[in-house]
Amino acid sequence: MPDTPHPPQRAEDPTEPPAHGRRLSRRTLLTGIAVATGAAGVGVAATTATGAGATPAARPQAGTALRPLADPDLGPNVHIFGPETPSADIQAVLDGIFDAMETDQFGTGRHAVLFKPGSYAVNANVGYYTQVAGLGLSPDDVAIDGTVHVEADWFDGNATHNFWRCAENLSVSPPDGFDRWAVSQAAPYRRMHVNGDLVLDDGGWSSGGFMADCRVEGDVNSGSQQQWLSRDSEFGSWTGANWNMVFVGVENAPAGQFPEPPYTVVDSTPLIREKPFLYMDDAGAWHVFVPALRTDTSGTTWHQATPEGESIPIEQFLVADPDTPVPEINAALAEGRHLLLTPGIYLLDGPIQVGRADTVVLGLGLATLVPAPGQPAVTVADVDGVKVAGILVDANEQNSPLMMVVGEEGADADHSANPTSLHDVFFRIGGMHAGNADVSLAINSNHVICDHTWLWRGDHGTGIGWNTNPALYGLIVNGDDVTAYGLFVEHYQDYQVFWNGERGRTYFYQSEMPYDPPSQESWMNGSTRGFASYKVNDAVTDHRAWGLGVYCFFNANPSVVSERGIEVPQAPGVALEHMLAVSLGGGTGTIEHVVNDTGGPAGPGSVESYVVSYP
Repeated sequence: MPDTPHPPQRAEDPTEPPAHGRRLSRRTLLTGIAVATGAAGVGVAATTATGAGATPAARPQAGTALRPLADPDLGPNVHIFGPETPSADIQAVLDGIFDAMETDQFGTGRHAVLFKPGSYAVNANVGYYTQVAGLGLSPDDVAIDGTVHVEADWFDGNATHNFWRCAENLSVSPPDGFDRWAVSQAAPYRRMHVNGDLVLDDGGWSSGGFMADCRVEGDVNSGSQQQWLSRDSEFGSWTGANWNMVFVGVENAPAGQFPEPPYTVVDSTPLIREKPFLYMDDAGAWHVFVPALRTDTSGTTWHQATPEGESIPIEQFLVADPDTPVPEINAALAEGRHLLLTPGIYLLDGPIQVGRADTVVLGLGLATLVPAPGQPAVTVADVDGVKVAGILVDANEQNSPLMMVVGEEGADADHSANPTSLHDVFFRIGGMHAGNADVSLAINSNHVICDHTWLWRGDHGTGIGWNTNPALYGLIVNGDDVTAYGLFVEHYQDYQVFWNGERGRTYFYQSEMPYDPPSQESWMNGSTRGFASYKVNDAVTDHRAWGLGVYCFFNANPSVVSERGIEVPQAPGVALEHMLAVSLGGGTGTIEHVVNDTGGPAGPGSVESYVVSYP
């Protein structure tokens, strides 16, 4: 553990302009999302047709391409390189993107840098809203003789603002023997092969990240990382721990007894589908690979193995850009096409409606969706096997009761054989502008898999304040058998997470309560001080969670208290493992109890409190 409390992750100066936008009542929101497709009456086409043309996943052979071998037109913000491109030319483009994006935390630039199979001698410094990815079926198909890294030089080594970027599907051989990925939330590291060591900080604080399907030949050093989830990966070794380090299905995970060190190790991942990704086959044809649903997994999908799944030719996708009309997108989806969102900011005039089973919606370069006033950005019908990946939903200044909803109100179909999955799906309310939404994500369908989400009511940037960027709930789960890996939810004004469904499972939870309640009276749950961060409905009888960290930093009024960080019912099937509460900034505010009336306080004089298991 560090000897001194860490500085706050983010800070703001609350302001008090009048609230704006219609808001739903707490009762409506917590009892099933009565307007599950938005106040404007937007519907979801509830068809059960299967997705179009998915083919078996074996690597396509030369001569089987279904399209001309020219590269698809993915627009000006997608930069495609082949091994024949001079290294100096590639490096110039990489450096130009980074120079533009290094500090552009709330800017409008969006970029995807894609490498065709082959070898490259380059170094990619990955800034905001930048995706760097290989186009092979295996990470080893694209070999970077150099680094793909994130630094925090722009913030004096403090990586707590290094959000919204990603590296995927590459093999990296750093010349100095180590690479650096100094990030915080919404910066996934997927399908990466590091031929050396990997460092997760840059000397200052860093605030939690996510890696999956990765192999690091050497040591992973977490440094100052406050929390981290590693899933289905392989390490030579792991060094370091602070508050909440979770390993699910990781080969050679570190040993230790929570909370000293604070490691949570789950031997295998019970149910997962990896994120879909673009790749080129041996003939040069482009496809999206959709990994298969797997159970009881550990290690990578690709090391000394051929990934299992389906390969969908890119011709079966509508390739959209921010000028593509939403009716055109929805018509293509209704016809059975999939959707590829190229990098940019999409100012929607209605929701993107996913109504057919097995549809893939894949964003490149953190494609950003701004919902129309009063409406969600995305609605997904209660059908099998939808995959939504790689998007950022940014709240409109006019209120959206829901920013994204999966399944209609009352959805009750069984999707256990082919669940919907969400991968790297992020939400933001405020920061770029004064956003306003009641709920970021509502899940009504059963068996949904959430594979890395960050739901964030902004605490810094533009349009920030208790009444300026109001938002009640990050995630509401009404469906049964929903599983979350890497659930990050921060700063909402009511419960951060409210879980109504049975048999919910969470593997790693990181949450900060709102920084900015102006007074205790303004943040009361009836007669209870404040709101729990992670709330499971009192009627639920079966719920499990591993590795939950809840933090407070009540800088607008340090006298504010939250009675508890986690609130769950007393039932034989409800059990939690490895929880903590921390009062950031050396005790700026108080969490009285960690879970129900157990553990705590975390506040002035005692900033950390741990509970090994509950009950």
